[in-house]
Amino acid sequence: MEPLQSYLDDKIARAKKALAALESCTQEQVDAFAKACAKAVCDNGEKLARHAVDETKMGVYEDKVAKNKNKAKLIWWSLRNKPSVGIIERNPDAGIVKIAKPVGVVGAITPVTNPIVTPMSNAMFALKGRNPIIVAPHPKAVSCGIETVRYMNEALKKLGAPEDSIQIMDEPSLELTQMLMRAVDVIIATGGMGMVRAVYGSGKPALGVGAGNVQCLVDDDVDYAAAAKMIVTGRAFDNGIICTGEQSAIVPRRDFDRILELFGENGGYVVPDAQRAALRDAVFPGGKMNPAWVGQSAASIAKAAGISMPQGAKVLVVEAEGVDDVLGSEKMFPVLTAYRYDTWEQAIEIARANLDKIGKGHSISIHSHNRLHVEEAALKTEVSRIVVNQICSTSGGGSYQNGLTPTNTLGCGSWGNNSLSENLSYFHLINISRIANVLEDRTAPPEEKIWA
Repeated sequence: MEPLQSYLDDKIARAKKALAALESCTQEQVDAFAKACAKAVCDNGEKLARHAVDETKMGVYEDKVAKNKNKAKLIWWSLRNKPSVGIIERNPDAGIVKIAKPVGVVGAITPVTNPIVTPMSNAMFALKGRNPIIVAPHPKAVSCGIETVRYMNEALKKLGAPEDSIQIMDEPSLELTQMLMRAVDVIIATGGMGMVRAVYGSGKPALGVGAGNVQCLVDDDVDYAAAAKMIVTGRAFDNGIICTGEQSAIVPRRDFDRILELFGENGGYVVPDAQRAALRDAVFPGGKMNPAWVGQSAASIAKAAGISMPQGAKVLVVEAEGVDDVLGSEKMFPVLTAYRYDTWEQAIEIARANLDKIGKGHSISIHSHNRLHVEEAALKTEVSRIVVNQICSTSGGGSYQNGLTPTNTLGCGSWGNNSLSENLSYFHLINISRIANVLEDRTAPPEEKIWA
């Protein structure tokens, strides 16, 4: 037998043994397991953040610490008291009783941009549904992924959790990942579109996500200073590698200069028009995003483009030359593209044009107090999330202050070639059996009533 096949077979055999043991666990036990995973990452947030930055050479240490701790707490808070074992709902009016059961062995492909909290949340969701999980880390984030799983397993062992409930492939390769896709019962794919398309062709149920390109529509009825601060903060977070991070700011033409000044007052540096081409060539050589700048600082990008940027600035702000400008595409680094609009309808069209480049199905951000404007933009853009008057980078994946399901895996619906148009959680990793009782008092309505 080939070494890779033997390696994978051992992982799958261990996972199936864990699955058999997890099936007999109670609600209280699996909730304790999920909580322990979150607590392990939260308590070791600083170590894991340092490890991730040192290994991947991406992002911002302080932001990763915040992400490790805050996501762990938020996701556990959202999972507590949610039924996921056995009978989870009785509906006497419909005569339906719902019974939750495991989906089986879960495989989770995790990205280099989010190497700690993505395996954490996927493990929490899997265990909540009594499923074992095998994590396939990005090749550039293997070591920090292994450390994350080790901390979670140490916490699970203290609770008597079944052995090998969480495993990680410490010898990742493209071939092995493809083999994993075919071997597990369900696959979660968080990462690049090429990999996501591959999992959908694996022949197994796949829960994939799409690329982000968050368009920020700024209405003329908001406090521009507050909106500018949120947009720059979101764009700067973890050097722009978050899929929910703000990408473009679409603002009223008559207030354009004032809003750019406010970006500058909140950590942005407005790139002069004369240097726009140099920046574009640096970050989109040949019209494609330069992978060398993913997760790098604004200062590093400015230096490479020959732009003198003041010390302390965290985001490069550049005005696009129309909707055909490649600067309106996804940028996984702290560059914010600015647009002017005359009417709200035009603002929506700019957002749609940029989403057509990349990011369709993911998210937009709106700063407005006009309900009709918010709903018009929501109706006319093909996205799964519309985040209103918040920092999208830290709220699109769920927040204490919005009703989105807390997660690190965000579906983009059919627009993004995904099976989900919502935030992934534990309920996507349970099968539900339904008992259908007879409703003795129900009869078929008269035919004339049916067609009335």
